[in-house]
Amino acid sequence: MEYDLLIKDAIVVDGTGREQFRADVAVTDGKIEKVGQLNKAKAKSVIDAFGQCLAPGFIDVHSHDDTSAIRKPKMEEKVTQGVTTVVVGNCGISASPITLCQDPPDPMNLLGDKEAFCYPTFSCYADAVAKAMPNVNIAALIGHTTLRAHVMDDLSREATEEEITKMRELLDCSLAQGAIGLSSGLAYATATHAPPEELVSLMPTVAKYNGLYVTHLRNEFEAIVEALNEAFETAGSAKVPLVVSHVKCAGKANWGRSAEVIDVLDSAAKQQTVASDCYPYSASASTLDLNQVTDEIDIFIPWSKRHPEMAGRLLADIAQEWQISLIEAAQKLQPAGAVYHCMDESDVEAFLKFRLTMIGSDGLPGTPSPHPRLWGTFPKVIGHYCRERKLFDLPTAIHKMTGLSAAQFGLHNRGVIAEGHWADLVLFDFSSIADMATYDQPQRPSKGISHVWVNGKLSYQKGVVEASNGGMLIKRVSVS
Repeated sequence: MEYDLLIKDAIVVDGTGREQFRADVAVTDGKIEKVGQLNKAKAKSVIDAFGQCLAPGFIDVHSHDDTSAIRKPKMEEKVTQGVTTVVVGNCGISASPITLCQDPPDPMNLLGDKEAFCYPTFSCYADAVAKAMPNVNIAALIGHTTLRAHVMDDLSREATEEEITKMRELLDCSLAQGAIGLSSGLAYATATHAPPEELVSLMPTVAKYNGLYVTHLRNEFEAIVEALNEAFETAGSAKVPLVVSHVKCAGKANWGRSAEVIDVLDSAAKQQTVASDCYPYSASASTLDLNQVTDEIDIFIPWSKRHPEMAGRLLADIAQEWQISLIEAAQKLQPAGAVYHCMDESDVEAFLKFRLTMIGSDGLPGTPSPHPRLWGTFPKVIGHYCRERKLFDLPTAIHKMTGLSAAQFGLHNRGVIAEGHWADLVLFDFSSIADMATYDQPQRPSKGISHVWVNGKLSYQKGVVEASNGGMLIKRVSVS
């Protein structure tokens, strides 16, 4: 037979964590047909890997690409770093199910202006993804904050029983239509007033559809252990798998506690299904939060709606120029974005190395001057933390961004190079792969990646992003 694609002489790092091996990989109808020595095989397209590494396409388990994948379906910032699947709807904010007549509340504005929220049902969002035909696969969570914004007139209070019932109905409909779970962003003002019971009441609906619960904890600072225990109890109430988003020890007073936090996560994982995701940087990024304004760390302002001329500067320098306090400057800039240099590198390395940690960029594509994690996360894990820092070997690094992610998120036949699996593939040179995005130049493509395929279609080759339109909406399959 003649295959659609044959990749010859590759060092296969298959996503399972096992040792790499040399093989040819054949693809037909978007799926991996054969893995082995295929010396006499014929194909419509033949790629000689010359001993480069072939891995499953990277899965960005923590993205905010909900609307970006529809507006800019080429997804350059993702395919240039080997990402073939993104999980959207994180931190409690999702593009559906909601329509807005006024400006979206913070942090929903990270996904766009009110016009971006035009999907009253998840099926409307799914239809928009299908029409856009993005270069990456999409798996979508439903945001708790989005549900609140849909049914409540005031987010600075607890939801009533009637409102919780409406949220539950919206969630049920969305999960039935293909969403993979629920996310929350309990640290944000739009959700912090929701008591644990409000989230617990939604868990049976998540469990009904074999979904998972992904949470931006209520506190990532000194009270992180208490916040973790809340998350364990919430997910555990209905035996729902839990993913802790962008795990970190934020704030100088919290630095050095990674071992304690990992021990808490590890202990909980013996009782229930628990995982975490992490990005390989010691600075976070989100909207400008007055509660996080301090002179203990550098705070960079990538954008401001009221004072766009101040974008690209440190908050301290802006405050000095205006001759006002940091908090007054922050208030004057809002709504705005912020990059907080709030973590210690040793904690970042500890969380990256932790056995339950997957890789997620937490990139913000709508930001004029984004955090470099948007363009550089996955090559940085391989090039810096694996090859240079030797935190883990290559099979482990690839497992953290492919096989482990697919298993935790229930992405069936993804994340592993195996016969019958979807042909999401990335070919790269281990000796040269590196992130090039910096805080000064955050939109620079990575180097060392030669080819990327999504469902067997070529999305990227040698510096050129192809409009393959190979992506699809992925629905969750239970891991039980």
